[in-house]
Amino acid sequence: PKGATASGIDYEAFERLAVKHADRAGPPRDMVGRCGDYRCFWSLNFALSARTFQEVGGFDQRYVGYGGEDTDFGRTIAAHDLPLWWVRGAMAYHQYHKHHMPPVHHLDSVLANAQVFADKWGEPTMQHWLRAFRLMGLIEPDPAGGWTKLQDPDESHLALTRQQEHQPYASSSLVLEQLESQARRGSDASRAPAMAPA
Repeated sequence: PKGATASGIDYEAFERLAVKHADRAGPPRDMVGRCGDYRCFWSLNFALSARTFQEVGGFDQRYVGYGGEDTDFGRTIAAHDLPLWWVRGAMAYHQYHKHHMPPVHHLDSVLANAQVFADKWGEPTMQHWLRAFRLMGLIEPDPAGGWTKLQDPDESHLALTRQQEHQPYASSSLVLEQLESQARRGSDASRAPAMAPA
């Protein structure tokens, strides 16, 4: 949360304050544990040899701005049949900064990078973010298989997705659950039979 670094770098304090990200796997039971989903790759905290990094081609430089570049690298690793492993004790403390999840403040780059990924791999990535953006009325699918931006996010979208200062992280899944619930309620209301006039 905000203020965790106010007294400087104190890993014992960070360990007391930090919480596990609900959308990320916990540490493995053993020292290492196999990960079967390339989408779990996160460049915030990873290790591999420089030689392997070069052999797979490194990060794809076509990704500009926010979104998709880590997932692309994870997919590249999977395409080279290299296993991913969780390592117990490989901690990364993510310092608080003003942020939004889903990242509506990066709408344009997410859309552009989703298209780069789809062109490369034949399917989109960041689908949970794209679903949330659609439910917010920011985008719609286009006939070519991509997305059309309908509007820029306004303060209501920013308020919905904003990480609060007391929170250790912002959660896309919580926002998406709320949007899905609102969409279901709206759909149920539209299917309800009309009331006969009294």
